[in-house]
Amino acid sequence: MRFYTNVQNICKLQPFSNKLDIITMRHLILLFCLITFFSCEKNETYDLLPSTSVDVGINLNLPKYQNLLIPSGWVYIESGSNNGLQGILVINTGLTPKYKAFERACPNNDCSSAMTFDGSLKLKCSCDSSEYSVIDGSPQTSGNSQFAREYTVTVVSSTYINITN
Repeated sequence: MRFYTNVQNICKLQPFSNKLDIITMRHLILLFCLITFFSCEKNETYDLLPSTSVDVGINLNLPKYQNLLIPSGWVYIESGSNNGLQGILVINTGLTPKYKAFERACPNNDCSSAMTFDGSLKLKCSCDSSEYSVIDGSPQTSGNSQFAREYTVTVVSSTYINITN
């Protein structure tokens, strides 16, 4: 009899349990939404460099761009009309995305010389020796908060890429 009574009591509580489950799920969903909302972090990096128009097409079949066909290969695009402020560094990452392009103007200074790249993973500003990652443009020197300006690289075909801002 005792077993039968316990089964009856459990069956009587089932509708209450369903209501409790619905309320609990609503609370969990609300909690998840609140956590998601408040965990979002603003990534505000203020670009100190002046605006410029960038629109560079690169034919990878040309001899001066052959280095971009191999992973970790890179080339400088000299400054000029629609070529950035002090030129552009283009790198074949060998990963996805395959190509990255960065402005060579130092983002922290009013520096008259362009940043240099030696084939490692960092761009270096000659005015203050600050360094920036070529993976995402992040500053690698303590105290710097400005990122190196990155341009959009569009692969048009296997032999042609376009760099824009």
